Amino acid sequence: MMHWSGGWGMGGFGWIFMVIFWALVIWGIVLLVKAVTGSTKSEGKTETALDILNKRYASGEINKEEFEEKKKGISS
Repeated sequence: MMHWSGGWGMGGFGWIFMVIFWALVIWGIVLLVKAVTGSTKSEGKTETALDILNKRYASGEINKEEFEEKKKGISS
């Protein structure tokens, strides 16, 4: 007579591996969705126009005159 153990070949512990497998699949899907949507932990903080302007000036993308002119435009 043949013993049937649910087809997993692990005896009574096959369900544990099934739970681990599905947990890993769900975890992988969550990571994929976060990567596709660009979700990060700093979602609550939004950059202001002044922050962006400061970064552009710091990186040398704009000179001091442009920085001052654009800063005045943002402030008003």
